[in-house]
Amino acid sequence: MLAELRQKAQVTIPREIIVKLGLSEGDKLDIFEKDGTICIMPVVVYPKKYLSELKDEISDVKAKLASGEQPVFDSVDALFDKLEAE
Repeated sequence: MLAELRQKAQVTIPREIIVKLGLSEGDKLDIFEKDGTICIMPVVVYPKKYLSELKDEISDVKAKLASGEQPVFDSVDALFDKLEAE
């Protein structure tokens, strides 16, 4: 597929790619150059507050795992069996 560089350095991404990747208006894209190639990669941007809360939650789970307080499951099915039994 060919795309044309337009005014203000704009390029239209072919619709087929947009649909295949499930992209929509407003999505963020990381654009970088690597070995002479222009790369465009979809990214998700999270607010700093959310990331901070997520880090705290991960730390809590790691501590629970280390103490044996957090249950560990061999499979997703085992997890759901436990949840359904409660």
